[in-house]
Amino acid sequence: MNFCILCNEETAYPFHREKETLYLRCTNCKLIFVKPGQRLDPAEEKSRYDLHENDPADERYRAFLNQLFAPLSEKIKTVGFGLDFGSGPGPTLCVMFEEKGHQMNIYDPFYANDKSVFDHHYDFITTTETAEHLYHPRNEFEKLWSCLKPGGYFGIMTKMVQDHNQFADWHYMKDDTHVTFYSKETFIWLSEQWNATVEFFGDRTIIFTKPTT
Repeated sequence: MNFCILCNEETAYPFHREKETLYLRCTNCKLIFVKPGQRLDPAEEKSRYDLHENDPADERYRAFLNQLFAPLSEKIKTVGFGLDFGSGPGPTLCVMFEEKGHQMNIYDPFYANDKSVFDHHYDFITTTETAEHLYHPRNEFEKLWSCLKPGGYFGIMTKMVQDHNQFADWHYMKDDTHVTFYSKETFIWLSEQWNATVEFFGDRTIIFTKPTT
């Protein structure tokens, strides 16, 4: 058994091998992740992200992000202060929220690496197509959760594992910058750790509500 990078329990076992890459699965929180030490180095990882063509003027990209933007916007009843974590080379979700009157901060380890954003507390935090890239999801999620105000919302977009038996054929796994894979059970486990409410919208949108007390 290996230690899980999310729940930190020694409950992860070899689950799948793709060429030279070994994927582990945790029996406790159900996370699947690339074995540490087999991930891309930061320079190689960034070179892949530099190829992304995210553009706030791209209506197709906006429609994609709307999978999180729409349900989260319905929950935010007043003008708020938000953080978009993992905003990427072409921040767009933050623009969509700003157009609704919200104040936004952004953070990205490669493109907007200003750690002072974590000195604030937010009404809502978003992370879209980022969770699957996290090498240390426990640390990142805990840091973000601590920045969220009581009663605030934490919205995640990431493609969830639907069938562990089909993992070997899953296109989402074929991207070698994707190193961490979550199922519905994983996010339910996380909600229990936080004593939070969790809601699912489709197969890739998750919204946590932080307790008020």
